[in-house]
Amino acid sequence: MEDMERVYREYMQTVFRFLVIKTGSAQLAEELTQETFYQAVRSIHRYDGTSRMTTWLCGIARNVLLAHFRKSKTQPLPLDDHQEDLAVSSAEEDALATMDRDAVLSALERIPEPGREVLRLRALGGLSFRRIGEILGRTENWARVTYYRAKLNWRKELTDETHVDL
Repeated sequence: MEDMERVYREYMQTVFRFLVIKTGSAQLAEELTQETFYQAVRSIHRYDGTSRMTTWLCGIARNVLLAHFRKSKTQPLPLDDHQEDLAVSSAEEDALATMDRDAVLSALERIPEPGREVLRLRALGGLSFRRIGEILGRTENWARVTYYRAKLNWRKELTDETHVDL
């Protein structure tokens, strides 16, 4: 059990961020993080070490989240006030500061998957490309390329919607 306590301390923030990004709610993400680690304790005997612990835990978190949405018959929410704004370069920050938050989020929602998910995991979750690749079952390079393509797409959506060049 000491090992699970160490795993919890080491990976709790990663799982929590992953769930905040998926749910748009810090409160719900907190509840689901607890359920994720409860399920991890129950199924630790199935962890064979072939994948990274982060990948295994985020897989459990994804299943917990899907079960929650099936049970409550709700859909994931867009971003809420508990989340940080997108982390972008300083030139973009200046332009974004003058834009309506709804326009920024609306443009983000129009980014096709998996780019939108990668953009959220990187910009909002602060995850490395390596971790994003692991979580999504892809390579680090795939995550990096997908992020940059999604970011370009997001910029174009913002420019089209707000008529402000980024």
